[in-house]
This record gives sequence, structure tokens and C-alpha cells, in this order.
Amino acid sequence: MASRNPRVGFVSLGCPKALVDSERILTQLRAEGYEVAPSYEAADLVVVNTCGFIDDAVHESLDAIGEALAQNGRVIVTGCLGARPEKITARHPAVLKVTGPHAYEEVVGAVHEHLPPQHDPFMDLVPPQGIRLTPRHYAYLKISEGCNHRCRFCIIPSMCGDLASRPIDQVLNEAIRLRNAGVRELLVISQDTSAYGADLKYRAEQWGNREIPSRFVDLARELGELGPWVRLHYVYPYPHVDAVIPLMAEGRVLPYLDIPFQHGSPRILKLMRRPAHAVNTLERIRRWRSELPQLTIRSTFIVGFPGETEDDFRILLDWLEEAELDRVGCFRYSPVEGAAANALPDPVPDEIKEERWHRFMQAQQKISSRRLASRVGRHMRVLVDAIEDGVAIARSEADAPEIDGVVRVRGRGAGKLPVGEFADVLVTGASEYGLEAKLAS
Repeated sequence: MASRNPRVGFVSLGCPKALVDSERILTQLRAEGYEVAPSYEAADLVVVNTCGFIDDAVHESLDAIGEALAQNGRVIVTGCLGARPEKITARHPAVLKVTGPHAYEEVVGAVHEHLPPQHDPFMDLVPPQGIRLTPRHYAYLKISEGCNHRCRFCIIPSMCGDLASRPIDQVLNEAIRLRNAGVRELLVISQDTSAYGADLKYRAEQWGNREIPSRFVDLARELGELGPWVRLHYVYPYPHVDAVIPLMAEGRVLPYLDIPFQHGSPRILKLMRRPAHAVNTLERIRRWRSELPQLTIRSTFIVGFPGETEDDFRILLDWLEEAELDRVGCFRYSPVEGAAANALPDPVPDEIKEERWHRFMQAQQKISSRRLASRVGRHMRVLVDAIEDGVAIARSEADAPEIDGVVRVRGRGAGKLPVGEFADVLVTGASEYGLEAKLAS
């Protein structure tokens, strides 16, 4: 009797970009005959894809490696923290191999070395869209690696390198495979989505009977022709982003922009070395919303950056009130090993960071509540993610999975809605972060 195929366990930590890396590694391993184990005990070997962006993520990654070693004993480590292998091996010298981020071939090679494949091309079948770790109806579409910016609080360029865009034909081919596999929503991700193609000098690629430049707006336009929702994440507010607003108004791309503003004080943005820090972002937001009133803007901010004064923080609160962003996340600044911000003077005490974080979140909670309340009485289209106790848990055009709110659809027929499909609803109520609805009649 033939021996069973080797089994690999997988732990994926960090952001959606890391999740895509995990999917690529698993797709290659599955194509070579490996099975994906559901537990440490069922695995012959475990791969841990780590995050190393902030200290909390480093600790979580090190703990996950330790748990995998304790439960299984045979562990390969990859991902962002792998760019600093000494941090891993100092605490966990028993790991079999450490590789850095995006090192797909090296990870697969390490698996080959410690767990040789038993490939059977007649038995090992991989779907055209590859192995995915998200639900069937949505998928992350990574369009580039790395980043050209040198923000003082960030170590991503040192771990992942400069911007490296995928040619547009590769991205579109992957998008079509995902659509054909039933994906209803494509979430476009990278470190800097609006810089897409700059490193390629916007080189055109043959697509059908046309040549299409590898450029942000062209990619958004082409993706918008494929059918699924297209949601744009990590968009820096460069001037050329204005050109995507008409695509949203035409219904080609979701009216949703995820823009990491990080602060509202020009002085702090300059200290952070943020790109486009001199741009009048409030005026840009006003203009976008005059063209597209239904536009949803989500962002992230940092409070307590070295040198941040009470005046800087009040400027941020005033900026927030005027911008009226729909979805906002906020981080208390924490030093990251290797970040240039560590050398800045005037660190903000932890108790002040905490107090400012609470004030920020209270201010944003009021704004979010106002924005959501304005949607009561409107009809909207939602994508159903799950059914729980007869209630459909869905998302609107304004809600990215896992980071934004949800629309809870109640009443007759709600519990029978098919997961992964669209439904038309009437909004009946709003809370601080979500909406209540019923099926539209």
C-alpha cells in the first residue's frame, strides 16, 4: 500500500499581504503533493509565516514559533521577522530554517530538504486559482512587493526592499482565475498601491488585442471590467489618485479608499517623513466627496510619535473632525527595532500616549456614528459573509472584511440568504460601528 502524502501545517500571522504569501507557498506545496494538516499533531512539519512590523507583532510571532515547536517540534520560519533571523534563533535555536519575506522558493526548498515530496501527478490536483486562506467569495490580490518610502516609524523597506510591481498582465490573469473560481470581491493590496508600476516605468503589456500600461488607474479600470467588487487598499494620496474617483462614480470600482494618513499635523508628518505630507488633504477629501458623495474613506493614525505636543494632537483632532472619515484605526506609537524614529528626541510618555489614544477614539466614534446614522433608510447592496442564528452577516460597499463594520440582515428570508452572494437590503438602524437591515421588498 502506498504511503500517505507528507503533511505540512501552516501558521500565517500579520497583514493580508502576508496572507497572500502564505497562499502562494501552500499552492506550490499542494501542487507537489503535500497535504495541508489541520493541526500540529497531524503535521509532519510546520511552517510559521511571521510578522515583524511592530514589537507586539514580534512577540506574537515568537510565541507562535514556540507553540509550534512545543506541539510539533519541526518548524520552518518565514516572513517579515525572518529578515532578522538572529531574533528568532536567539529564542528558538531548534527551528529547522529561517527565511525572509517573499522567499517562496527558499521556503519550499526547506520543506523539500526536511520533508521530501511524494508527488503523484495523477492524484495531486490544485484548482487554477491556487490554495486560498480566505472564504471562497473574496480574495486578496497583491500587486507589488516592497516600498520606496523611508517613513521614520517603518522598517518594511529594510525587510522587504524597494517597490517591485507585478506586470499588469500577470495581475489581470490572476484576477480572472479568481473570478472564475467564484470570487465576488477582489481586495487590491500592496505597501503602496497608488505607486503601482512606477518601478516598471509604467511599461505596457499585451492584454488581448491591446497594450495596457502597468499603472494604478489603468489597473483599476481593467479590474473594474471583470465583474467582482474591486476594493482599493493602502492608497497614498498622490495627485493621480484623483483619476480613480470617476471610475468609482461609474460603478467600476467600489467607492472606497483606504488611505494611511497617519496624522493631521504638518509638523509631525514632516518628522515622520511621510510622502505627500505637504498636500492639502482636507481640500482633496472635500473635492472627492463633491464628485462622489457616497465615497467611504478609511485610514490609520499614530498618536504619541516622538515630538508630538498637545498642540500637534489638537491639530490632529481638528483635522479628524473636518475630514469626517468613515472608518479609522489608531495605534499608540511604539519603538520598532531598526526604525529611524528611535533616534528622535522628545519621546512621549506612555501615559500621555494612552490618554491621547482614548481621546482620539472617542472623537472618531462620534464621527463614525454620525456617518452610519446617515445611511438609515437607504437601500444598498451587500455581500453575505455568514449566517448566524438566522441573521445574515453581510458587508456593504463601505465595509472591508475583518477591519470594518458589518451589516446584520434580520427578518423574513435573511437566514436563507446564500453565503458568498449579493443581496439588496434596506437599512433600518445604525450602531457605533455597524448597520441593521432587512431584505428590500
